[in-house]
Amino acid sequence: MTAEPTAAAARHGPELAGQIVVVIGGGAGIGLETARRARAEGADVILTARDPDRLRRAGLELGARTAAFDATDFERLGRFFAELPATIDHVLVTGPGPYYAPLRELDVAKARRDVEAHLLLPVQVARHAAGKVRPGGTLLFMGGTGGRRTAVGLAFISALTAALPALTKNLALELAPVRVNLIAAGFVDTPLSAAILGDQLDARREQLRATLPIRRVVGPADVAALAVHLMTNTAVTGATFDIDGGEQLVAG
Repeated sequence: MTAEPTAAAARHGPELAGQIVVVIGGGAGIGLETARRARAEGADVILTARDPDRLRRAGLELGARTAAFDATDFERLGRFFAELPATIDHVLVTGPGPYYAPLRELDVAKARRDVEAHLLLPVQVARHAAGKVRPGGTLLFMGGTGGRRTAVGLAFISALTAALPALTKNLALELAPVRVNLIAAGFVDTPLSAAILGDQLDARREQLRATLPIRRVVGPADVAALAVHLMTNTAVTGATFDIDGGEQLVAG
């Protein structure tokens, strides 16, 4: 016997209908895929990215407003937020890949840029978004899991990895009732991963398919699904959500 759909299920519609989602770093990868999913759930989307050509294509695909600039230009970031509608609902902040280097090879300029992109950028977004995001809306940051283990070359990225959950918890208190959460991703099969790994990409994919408990590689759509869930689940704030296919359970 097939159960009839409940009244609640029958009324279910797009979960972000009429809402405004801002994606900083929305030209490709996780940011773009989250923007696609948000649009599918009825949201209006505003995208930013550094690459104007890639961003233009993304904007045309999604029917989204766009602004091409480097988000670590904090003066330009401030102007961007000042020009947004008076009230927005959600902000997702993505960034570049992590910087790994042993101490003797550490490039201080590259390390400083990583601090700006992974730590100061969320702080600056929080400052500017505090008066824009509606109560119950979301600030959502992207982090990673790669710096949690101990190894030569991980000292710098480990410090940033540890800092983001602490930052998220404190911002969740300071910005309440705006909600603040962090997604900590392992390997995700994105254009950025391809650029980092080059001709080692296929070998990395095969290794993950063989070892991960989920027996497949995590993709941008997986992270996007989590991001939209965190936008719509109003009971969640100050939390860090791992998404790595179980890699931490089997990593040596």
